[in-house]
Amino acid sequence: VQLVESGGGLVQPGGSLSISCTAFGSIRWNAMGWYRQAPGKQRELVAGITVGDSTTYQDSVKGRFTISRDNAKNTVYLQMNNLKPEDSAVYYCNRWPSPTIAWGQGTLVTVSS
Repeated sequence: VQLVESGGGLVQPGGSLSISCTAFGSIRWNAMGWYRQAPGKQRELVAGITVGDSTTYQDSVKGRFTISRDNAKNTVYLQMNNLKPEDSAVYYCNRWPSPTIAWGQGTLVTVSS
């Protein structure tokens, strides 16, 4: 399976952005997660979604981010609202809770005025 993230960009604080992760290969039977890595920090889980569409979120993004999936398109989405400067990072998707697929290139999200 190969993962390709897209949709990142520059957004002002309080703004919204939707990012996508398309898998070349089926992820239908995998729980998937969005992870992020800010400069000088370790990669961390932001949100996860199970095969049955149950979701979990890091406390700092609860109520602001929404993870979803479209199995027919082998795609996982992350809708990010009310973005804060501390959300700036490279965002990646992978299996969750164990990210065992080779990491993609990620998509850069920068929140700045």
